[in-house]
Amino acid sequence: MLELGWPLSEKAQAEIDDKKRKPSKEIRIDAMREAIEFTQRTSARGRGKVVLVFPAERMNHVTANALLKTLEEPPGELLFVLASEAAHQLLPTVRSRCQGHGMEWPQPSEATAWLQSQGLSESDASGLLLAAGGRPDDALGYFHAGHSAKAWFLLPKALLRGDDAMFKDFTAAQLVQMLHKLCHDLLALAQGAQPRFFEQNCLPLGADFARLSDWSRELGRAARTIEHPFNPGLLQQDLLSQARQRLAGAR
Repeated sequence: MLELGWPLSEKAQAEIDDKKRKPSKEIRIDAMREAIEFTQRTSARGRGKVVLVFPAERMNHVTANALLKTLEEPPGELLFVLASEAAHQLLPTVRSRCQGHGMEWPQPSEATAWLQSQGLSESDASGLLLAAGGRPDDALGYFHAGHSAKAWFLLPKALLRGDDAMFKDFTAAQLVQMLHKLCHDLLALAQGAQPRFFEQNCLPLGADFARLSDWSRELGRAARTIEHPFNPGLLQQDLLSQARQRLAGAR
């Protein structure tokens, strides 16, 4: 919410401003209670209400369970919108009370044109769009973070060479995401499918499928705990070392 410039409650914002607490990475129970209390007030204009929960996968189990009864029996003209890029991470009891609606990403030509209008070159627009899996906002975020398409496509071979300097500007979360994308594409190639995030000619060949599968599971576990206060340098070294072990034999 802070990243999007959305207001918090006066109490929560005051505590963050006074540095009495840090911004939470989760949607906490107190925030959900405030939202539920809002839904129970009578609308001053006699109209319906809409509550947006975003990103919905950030609800912890306590928060999600607190929402269940209101989701099942919403008072009056109330609509809850649970927006998520990882709906599979929501509790099954939450998903069962919702109607799903998938949003489609724009066509690559449209997204590339929009990125160019934001100041990207044609090569960076198309390359970073590939790196972002077709998500133009993420591609623009990569660009603003100082990434280029050329550097992105050099990462797989740099990893094999042990050139850790190529990854020095990655946060732990960004590194796990990048490695997960690389693992995904290598698994796809091993099954005769096309890569999604990297150009095929920049990917190492000959990686063992069983090792890749184990690596994918390890990265999934790492992603679930990546926001814990680990030592960033040691974590990066461990992730890169683990990656090279899983890619042993690739060329």
